[in-house]
Amino acid sequence: MRYLIINGPNLNLLGRREPGIYGNSSFDEVLADVRSRHSDVTIDYYQSNHEGDIIDTLHANGFEGCDGIVINAGAYTHTSVAIADAIRAIRVPVVEVHISNVHTREEFRRHSFLSEACTGIIIGFGTNVYNLGIQALKDLKR
Repeated sequence: MRYLIINGPNLNLLGRREPGIYGNSSFDEVLADVRSRHSDVTIDYYQSNHEGDIIDTLHANGFEGCDGIVINAGAYTHTSVAIADAIRAIRVPVVEVHISNVHTREEFRRHSFLSEACTGIIIGFGTNVYNLGIQALKDLKR
């Protein structure tokens, strides 16, 4: 089994960006934890601050060679019909995750263009959302 985590804009700054909201761990640390907890599967990772690159990565992995995708599209969650369309176009299940509870933040963060296109959504459990997202995808295969 092979899963892919995709992070969008500014998530490369985890551990340094607004630690009160996003925590003190870098994504390298988060990814090491996810891989350790899910050592029975392969977990690949991709991050980009560019919308088109995220879409290209969804296209490249969403038909074969990948069993599911966990995506935290960052701010593109609230703006990108194009990423939502890319998720609808692919065949593998996609779980949308958010580190913070977006429903307790600014009004604009409360709407996701991606949610309707995704298999499920996990929000507000800190960086553990990545573990929960991978587990949810694994449970779909049972």
